Amino acid sequence: MKILLQYIKGTGCPNRCGDQASTARWAPVLLSLLLSPVALLAVEPCRIEVVEKGSGWPVPLVELRTTHKARFVTDNAGVIAFDLPELMGRETWFDVLGHGYEIPKDGFGYRGVRLTPQPGQALKIEVNRTIIARRLGRSTGGGLFAESQKCGRDLDWRESGILGCDSVQNAVHRGKLFWAWGDTTMPYYPLGIFDMTSATTAIRPLAAFGPPLRLRLEYFTDPKGTPRAVAKMPGSGPTWVSAYVSLPDKHGTPHLVGTYVKIRPPMEAYECGLCVWNEDRLLFEQHRVLWTRSKSDPKQPLTPEGHPAFWKDPQGKEWLLFGNPLPVFRCPATFEAWQDPSQWKALKPQPSLTSAADGTPVKPHSGHIAWNGWRKRWVAVFMQAFGKPSALGELWYAEADAPTGPWGKAVKVLSHDNYTFYNPRLHPEFTPADSPILIFEGTYTADFADRPCPTPRYNYNQVLYRLDLDDPRLLPAREK
Repeated sequence: MKILLQYIKGTGCPNRCGDQASTARWAPVLLSLLLSPVALLAVEPCRIEVVEKGSGWPVPLVELRTTHKARFVTDNAGVIAFDLPELMGRETWFDVLGHGYEIPKDGFGYRGVRLTPQPGQALKIEVNRTIIARRLGRSTGGGLFAESQKCGRDLDWRESGILGCDSVQNAVHRGKLFWAWGDTTMPYYPLGIFDMTSATTAIRPLAAFGPPLRLRLEYFTDPKGTPRAVAKMPGSGPTWVSAYVSLPDKHGTPHLVGTYVKIRPPMEAYECGLCVWNEDRLLFEQHRVLWTRSKSDPKQPLTPEGHPAFWKDPQGKEWLLFGNPLPVFRCPATFEAWQDPSQWKALKPQPSLTSAADGTPVKPHSGHIAWNGWRKRWVAVFMQAFGKPSALGELWYAEADAPTGPWGKAVKVLSHDNYTFYNPRLHPEFTPADSPILIFEGTYTADFADRPCPTPRYNYNQVLYRLDLDDPRLLPAREK
């Protein structure tokens, strides 16, 4: 503003580049800007915080919509930076949509609140949690604290350069927790990396188990510091790696291994094999081809897939179980047995579980099992096949005395309104063995739902949740 006045008064510009005549020519333009309603001033956002009623926890992934359908979504700190000039200082209705976090309906059936945003002001919305799982936040993608940063907070958060990624894999290997994801969205292309991205963290990467979630991932990068592919196998098309696990060889040396598949359009696997992490090159290398699609051999054989779990049988022998979610395959838990099909054995999983709520069958689609020291039982979190209200967005919890079952009654812990949440993965390594807290995550995506409007920033990313196993609503899962 001071610079504009200097120009108008003819006192000269700060660069001393104008004379009195040029100042006279620009004076009308500058004066019109000075006297305009906006006067070159940006609208300072109003900070809207969404918190869980009772606990006061910030709630990520809550959407507010105005009556003219402008959309705002809370970041990992539960914050929205509201900056619409046309609604500043006006009483404004916001629909509140939260996948398990909601506002009671009014007389017309609307769920929302009236607020009067003001620049620089802070407002708060309390929402009721209707699901058993508690949302911690998003672990991948860009702008995890973007709304907060617009309000001058969390400015030290470092962006990874990744905007979205599919389906997590984890393994504890050589004192670190290794992470891997499938197809990855980059700023320069919707699916910029097709051959797995990867990162490491501490084995217990979280200092606390409440929001806001700050999971700092150390990605494997190229010389420019950009996250890079780590599993490019020979052949055309993307490479997907699953069954991510660290196994000792006969000398006690650990090897990070996985099962890869090569994909061609539309989404057909045409080759699968075993791959091993190269500790020097920091990437997966092809170890052995197990199958190549042909007319005479069109079906992929039994291979290690899904999320592994270690199990010691009553005789004291340690096995590696593979399943997605329930075990379909086992082999001795050694590097040598893992690569020897003669030591592999197929298992027949339980085809469905029983809903604790109404006794109806619940068919698992994908998920993970793990031993839980606090419950002293095996626990599972899995996605239901063709559930309601979302066909691939309903998550259930169950328990068993043995990993091969029988599994008890299932309790729904997470639900979505026309959205998908697939390939959930437990994180038993995050917490002490005697902790009642169970952490899991999954891929939040509009894919396979009924044409929903994708949620900005969250879509095609990993979202973490917390289950408190001492929650009385989980008691039915303990019934044998």
